[in-house]
Formats: sequence, structure tokens, C-alpha cells
Amino acid sequence: LLALQWRESYLVLEYENCIWRYYRVFKSPDMVAVDQGAFLERLERLYTSWESDEEDNQWSQADAMAVVVGRDEDVLYSKSTALQTWLFGYELADTLCVFCANNIHVLSSKKKVEFLRPLEAALSKRHDLPDLQLLTRSKADGDADNFKKVAEAIKKSKRGKVVGVFMKDSFSGDFVEGWKGVLGGVKVTQVDVSAAFAYASAPKDEAEVNLIKKACQVTCTVFSKHVKKEIVTIVDEEKRVKHSKLADGIDHAITEEKKFIPPGVDAEQLEVCYAPIIQSGGNYQLKFSTVSSEERLHFDTIICCLGVRYKSYCSNIVRTMFVEPSQEMQDNYTFLLSVYETVLDKLRDGEKLCDVYSEALEFVGSKRPELKDHFTRNAGFATGIEFREGSLLISPKCALQARKGMVFNVNLGFAGLSNRAAEDSAGKTYALFVGDTVLVGEDGPATELTAISKKKISSIAIFLGNEEEENGPGLSEEMLLGSRESRSAILGSRTRTEVPSEDRRKDKQHKLAKEMNEQARKRMLDTKEEALSKRPRLSANVAYKHSSVVPRDADIQNHRIFVDRKYEAVILPIHGIATPFHVSTVKNISKSEEGDYTYLRINFFYPGSSMGRVDGVTFPNPEATFVKEVSFRASSRHSSGGAASTIINVFHLIKDVQKKFKTREQEKKELEGYVEQDALVMNTTKGNPRLKDLYMRPVIGSRRIQGTLEAHVNGLRYTTLKGDKVDLLYNNVKHAFFQPSKGEMIVLLHFHLKHPIIIGKKKHKDIQFYTEVGEIMTDLGRAQHMHDRDDLMAEQAERELRAKLDNAFDTFRKKIESLPQCHIEFEKPFRELGYHGVPYRSTVLLQPTTNCLVNLSDQPPFITTLDEVELVHFERVQFHMRNFDMVYVFKDYKRKVAMITAIQMSQLDAIKEWLNSCDIKYTEGVQSLNWPRIMKTINDDPEGFFESGGWSFLDPESDKEAADSDADSTASDEYHPSSGDDEEVEASDSDEDYTSISEASASEDEEDDDESGEESGMDWDDLEEEAKRADRERENVHFEEVEDTRSKRRKRPAGASSKHHGSASKKRRR
Repeated sequence: LLALQWRESYLVLEYENCIWRYYRVFKSPDMVAVDQGAFLERLERLYTSWESDEEDNQWSQADAMAVVVGRDEDVLYSKSTALQTWLFGYELADTLCVFCANNIHVLSSKKKVEFLRPLEAALSKRHDLPDLQLLTRSKADGDADNFKKVAEAIKKSKRGKVVGVFMKDSFSGDFVEGWKGVLGGVKVTQVDVSAAFAYASAPKDEAEVNLIKKACQVTCTVFSKHVKKEIVTIVDEEKRVKHSKLADGIDHAITEEKKFIPPGVDAEQLEVCYAPIIQSGGNYQLKFSTVSSEERLHFDTIICCLGVRYKSYCSNIVRTMFVEPSQEMQDNYTFLLSVYETVLDKLRDGEKLCDVYSEALEFVGSKRPELKDHFTRNAGFATGIEFREGSLLISPKCALQARKGMVFNVNLGFAGLSNRAAEDSAGKTYALFVGDTVLVGEDGPATELTAISKKKISSIAIFLGNEEEENGPGLSEEMLLGSRESRSAILGSRTRTEVPSEDRRKDKQHKLAKEMNEQARKRMLDTKEEALSKRPRLSANVAYKHSSVVPRDADIQNHRIFVDRKYEAVILPIHGIATPFHVSTVKNISKSEEGDYTYLRINFFYPGSSMGRVDGVTFPNPEATFVKEVSFRASSRHSSGGAASTIINVFHLIKDVQKKFKTREQEKKELEGYVEQDALVMNTTKGNPRLKDLYMRPVIGSRRIQGTLEAHVNGLRYTTLKGDKVDLLYNNVKHAFFQPSKGEMIVLLHFHLKHPIIIGKKKHKDIQFYTEVGEIMTDLGRAQHMHDRDDLMAEQAERELRAKLDNAFDTFRKKIESLPQCHIEFEKPFRELGYHGVPYRSTVLLQPTTNCLVNLSDQPPFITTLDEVELVHFERVQFHMRNFDMVYVFKDYKRKVAMITAIQMSQLDAIKEWLNSCDIKYTEGVQSLNWPRIMKTINDDPEGFFESGGWSFLDPESDKEAADSDADSTASDEYHPSSGDDEEVEASDSDEDYTSISEASASEDEEDDDESGEESGMDWDDLEEEAKRADRERENVHFEEVEDTRSKRRKRPAGASSKHHGSASKKRRR
């Protein structure tokens, strides 16, 4: 009865949600458009599976397929609504879809037909897919004429004898009953194609996987931040809470509380896949049709099941939490996790689902045979638009193969286990249940999409400890057991002796270094041959492709220099033969006058000469014969009309042609890498989101002009007051940022693009729209007072303006994220984590976001994607330095490193902690490195670089370890073993030496102590006498030095004396 009451209330809630969603979609069509690309791709997959010649094709016998959806509040999941959502993106009530061999018929209301109208035009351009015929419902005859047309189309499709339907779907209503009556009157056989459609739609594309990932993110967040904390609080405070009430709180947290919803997720599109399930106290049912009972939560084994649905795509998570588990329970749970890992390892592309289950069952039987009978009857099922796909179970009876892109709910456990250490009857029986949403990849095991919710025993076990004894000696750090009078719930992952943060960082960085070097080596070796094949070559510009196009000018016949502007060529007379050269082969040209002659010198490009700044440019045929330079001379005696004037004219003509050619080549170079965007699909209605009075960076034209940013079906359009337009498509946006006005003078939306767009003949990859929220410049000469009424009102007005603009930008952002074809997630910079640095020329505030490190307020913007970073190196890290530098090395080693200089040393630890949390390897050093040379060395010989240790040369700890190992090896080389007697003698000698040295040092210390004691006991007379004695000694030493100097002068040689005397006399004469 409780189950029926719950189901009735839940179904009513679902029905209300469906009616509201239907009203929002079709009563406000301004914001809705069908995704044409996804429709065409999925329709092609549907027909390809239908027409497949494989033996296991489950719907090859069907000549047509009919899908009808009515109105029924009892329907939660159905194949009919799943097909509509999969193809169109929405559920269409009272709609009939008939798929024939050559055409598709859709019968629905007028508004829904208009909603599907763009698909009709899209299919008309695809000759490999059937045409779409849209029929509008007619209330006059109860759709009898439309039903008749559709029935005739079924009879003309292939043999017209068998029609595929979804047998288990049962909708009610006049529309559905009318169609069933017509179909029953047609002489056709109906077959169930539910399993065939499920298998065809099971592999998910990128857009579907992204939606499932968002649903998984919400599921994990709710479990970690709400469910786990609630259970810990209940256990800690010994509250008496019913299972049903705890489950209702989880439901409320998903549908009502927005604090658990991550950024980029539309809260209005969230709903639960099923009512959350909480079980404890010995009554466990390991299935998702279970309802949380009215029993109170028992503090033993607690099983939590939670599923969230986002934009019709499902996710699921199952966790088992323990309160004071015994060692046997911990061992059983750890073994269950090993079985779970076995299933993930076996669940690969091409593996039969029955083999996956058999592998897990054999693993249990071989390792723990006593648990084999307790193992669940299946290990999970496929999920997607429908929560549970019954034809794709990981069970011993399903022989279908797993395919790349399929998403499974892997759920397995042991039921009916006995806990012999339990103190009460409710805890005597327990069960273990673990589940996650996983994605089947192309190679390797399945990937967990809910991996952020940990399931190890240290993360889900609650150990009860006495607060007074928690820090006492002799207690275990892992389990703290105490009395029930005063206890606190402590998660098993916490201990009394926390590991220092620096040690944790070092351990993680050591692991990241190994992974980074292995992945980088594999990536570089795989792309080495491809990089060699893409080496830039000099464009082979040919002056004339055929001799017939060579001009027949008189200057050529008279062996003169001729400049052909049309073909951009210079024809030079060489040995009496007119030889053409394309202007691109000319390196430079010079003109000079010497005496009576004027000289023209032309230098050409040749192998070995510099080809500009591009490294590795090669010639098409480097083995050919090349002309290095050519010089011509003309007499300048007759300046007017003579040969010299001809030389001068030729010089200017070649310069002009060179200039035009280089300008055109520069424009071509600007367009390199430019990918033309698709056409913007306009939304002609007036209800689409828009922002007015915005400025754009970069500026269109010479000065900035305000404009309007408007959202359309597949992109954004910015239109200035002059009518200039800039289009940004959603599929070309790599990162989108929303930065509010807090601490800034502007509020902005920034788009970092995958492929640059052309604005003013230049490529731009960063487009920004902003509005100023305050005065950029303030007149300091104007007298001001802190209590000036006008100033106070101005500040209040500015605060209100900031709040208004922030709200307008944020509302626009949310509307864009909710559009059906928009997969953009706006990131917001974390200002509290920011730090100042110099990425270009000025000091700016660098702020982390979810996926990037950005500075958006200053120009040019600085944006670094963290997923593209290989490692970060800190330079000039020394104790006496106030600043240090950061270098970002990217995974693409051809890319120039990004450097941020002049960062305050006080920010070093915070930046290290942030990088460590982002799983980015970092190193540090005291010197600045020559990064262009380092990267060139790596790119020239990547294999040798990684064989010599890779990036370990940046890590000072690795050098220290290497030095220690060298010292150890040197010591081992110098060591020569001796006999046992010698060793004893040497040992005794060493002991004697150590004893004598220690005794001598001890006696010296005693003598020093005695002397210091005697000195401390002298009176003033003794001290004065000692000072006089010291003065006399210094005077005697000085007298002896003077006498020695005089004696040396007397003994000096005669030559030296006469020489010295002679020089002195010369000085006097001067």
C-alpha cells in the first residue's frame, strides 16, 4: 500500500512536470529549435541499422515502423518517447511517426509541424535519406483521412506486410485509439522492434555523453555534499530519522536546492530518475524498484541509491556506507571493489555482455567461492534516455556485444551476508552494493563517469571514537572505538597525524612526473613521422607555365631587362637568352652609381640562404642549379633616355611588383589555419535573448561603436549601430567566460574560439563584449569631500548600476546555456585565487577558472587552457628574491611556451597547491632557461630526450638522487674487500683513533674551561699589569721591524743604488 501511494504521488508529480515542460516548449517556441545535425546523424544510424545484412539484425523483417505517442500520466519511460527525444530533442504528445523505406510521415498538431519544418528542408538535400512528409491533424474527421494516407504508405514500403512497433508502450487517448483501429484494419503483421531500436541508439554521440556527464556531476555532488554529510550528522548526533524522510530530503536537494548544482547546469532541466533509495537494518533489496521504507535508519550498513536525469539523460550511483564495520565486512567490501574493477576491465568494445558477467562470476568463484551464491544476478544495464534498458543487461543470457560509446550502469553486490560481530538482530544480516555510470571506450577498460565520488573503505566508513581518548597514546590511527555516551563520527580517511601538505604534494608530483614522461614520449614518437611529412616547403611559383604565354615585347627581342606585371616575373638576358624569374625568387635588389656607370644587382634565393624566420623551409628540387646573383651595368653619360634611366626604371618596377606580391602573400598567410564557419541560422522571432549597448574587442573599424549581441539558433550575432555584423557559432567556441564587475571597471562576456575568425582582414581568436560600469578616468583637480551629498549619491548610483548590469549579463548567460543547440558552459574567474604577474608587458591580475588561467580585463587577453599544459616551471626561485617567473610548457611541443614574470614570492605556495589540485606537474629552479633552444632540441630528437630522462632535468631532487647514486657507485668502485683478520685490526685501530681523538678533544675542552675560569677570577690590578706588558711587547715588535728594514736598505746592490740615484737626479734636473 505504501508503495502504491508513493508511486501515485510520484506519477502525479512527473505528469505535472511533463505538462509544464510541454507548455514551456510549445507555448513559447521562440527559444526552441530542433538540432538538424543531430537529427540527420541519428536518422542515418537508424536506417543503417534497419537495412543491415548482419545475422543478428532484429528488425530486418520489418517493412515499416510506426511509433505513436499519446497522453498518459502513468508513463515514466517508454521507447516511443525515447525515440522522439533521441531524434527531435523533445517529447511530442499526440504525434504519429511512421518510418518507411523511402519516406517518413509525421502527423501532429500545427505548432509541432512548424517546429519540425526545418527538418523537411534538410532531408530534401540528403539523397541517401528518405524524405520527410509533415501532416497536420484535422479535427473535422478525427484524422481519418490522415490515418488512411499513412496506412497506404506502410503498404507501399518494401513488401508492405510487416510493421514494427513498440509492443510494451501503451498510451491512451482518442488519437492513439483511432490509429490503433486503422492499423488493426490493415492486413499487416506487427512485430516488436524495441530491442532493435535500443541497440541502435545505445552508442552515444559526443553531445549525449556531455549531457550524461553533467547528470553524473550533479549526482556525485549531491551524494558527496548532501547525502554523506546528512548520514554522518545523523550518526554523530544519534538522530532517529526514517528512510523515507532521508530519501525525500535527497529529492528536495536535487529539484529545489540550487546550491548543489554545479555551474553550467540548468536547474530547471533536472529531475530524479527514480525516488532515492535508503536501506539499512538488515532489510536489503538490491534493485531499483525498491521503495525507501518507513523504518528508522540503523547504524550499521547503509545502502544509498541515487539517480539524476538531466535533459532526459540518466545517471546513477550506488554506495554502501558503514558504521563501525568489522574486519570481515571490510575485507568483503574490498573484494567487491576488485570484482567491480574486473567488470570494468572486461567491459570493452566488442565484448559480449554475457562474457562480462561470466568473467566476474568466475573471479568470485576462484577467489572467494563462499560468496558466489550471494552475487547479484546481473552486473548492470545500459542507460541513456531510458534509465534501464532491459535488452542490454550484463547477465548470463545477453549475447549482445558492447559497443564504443555505450553507457552502462554497472551495479553489483553481495546479498544476504552474515555479520557475526553484530550486537543486535537488525545488524546480523547485511548486504554490499556498489554502482557507477561508465562509458565504453574504443580501447581499454570502461571509463567511470562518476569517479569523483570515491568508494574506497576509507571514504565511506564511519568509525566512532571517544573524543577524550582520541589523542591519547597507544590508540589506533585508523579505528577509534569508544562509548556511546560521548562519541563523534570520524570518517576513516582522517587520522590524528595529518601528512604535511608539502609531503603530499611531493608524492603526487612524483607520480605525475612518471605519467607525464611516459605519455609525452608516446605522443611525440607517434607524431614524429607525421611532423616530418608536414615540413613546410617553399612554394614553387612558376613565372610562365607554358611558352605560349611568354610576352613578345621588343625589349625582350633586343636583350633588355623586361618586368612583366601581369605574371609577376622579371625576364633577364643571360648569355643572349631571355630567362624568366618569378619575383618570389628575388631576395633583394640594389642600385648604385660608380663613375660613369649605373649598376643593378639582383640577389636570388638559393639552398643554404635564409628563407625568413620559418624554420625548416626546403626547396622543391634542392639538387638543381641555382643562380645566386646577377649584375647589370649601363653607361650614365647620356642621362636623358639612355641605358641608365632604363636601369632606374627597371629597379622601381621590380620594387613595385615585389611589394604587391609580398602584400598578397601576407594576406594569404593571415588566412592560413582559417576555417570557414557554418552559416548562422537566424531566429526570426522577437523573443530570443539579446544584450544592448555593448562594445566589442577587437574594434570593428577605426573607433569603437556600441552594438547589440543577439542569440540565434546555432550562434550569436553582434550588430553595431552602423550595421557591421560579427557571427560566432556555438560549435566554434572553445571556452566562454563571464566576468562580473566586482573589482573591475567593466562587466564582460569573453569567447575563446577553436578556430579564428576574420575581422578587418586579420584573424582573431578572442572576442569580447563588455560594458563600462564606472568612470575609467576621474578628475583629481575637482574638490571633493567624503561627506559630499553628490558624491554619496553617485556612489550609490554606481553600485545600483553594477548590480543591474551583472544581473543582465548573468541572465543572458543562463538563457544561452539553456538553448537546445548550445553546449557552451560559461566559466567565472575565481578572483580570490588570483595573483599578479606580467604575461606580456604590464602587470595584470591572473585568475583561475574551472579549465583555464585567464586575464580578460586587459588587452591582449591572456588565456591558457590547463588541459593543454604539460608542465609548469618556476624560475628564479631563491630566498633573497622578491619575485619569480612561471613558464607554461604545452603538450604541443611545437607551440611557444607561455611565460608569466614578476610574480610575488609570497604566492608560490598557493600556486603550487593550485597546480597540484589540477594534476599538473611543476618544477622549480634558480636560473632562467633558454626555452626556444630547449624546445628545438626536444623537437629535433624527442626519442633521445626521453631516453636521457625527459623533463627530469628540471627537477632538482632528481639531480640530487642522481648525485647520491653516483657517489654510491664511486664508493663501491674504490672499495676492496680484505680478509677477516685485517678487518678486525682495522676496526680496533679505528676504535683507538676515535678514542684518542675524543679524549684529546675532551682534555682540551677542560683546559679551556680552566683558563676561562682563571681569567674570570683576575682583579683590576692584574688586568692593568697585563695590559702594560702587552703594550711593551707590541713596541718591541715594531722596533725590530724598523731595524730589519734599515739593514735591508744597507745591503742593497750597488747597481740598484746607482740606478735609483740616477733617476732621482734626473727628476731634479727636470
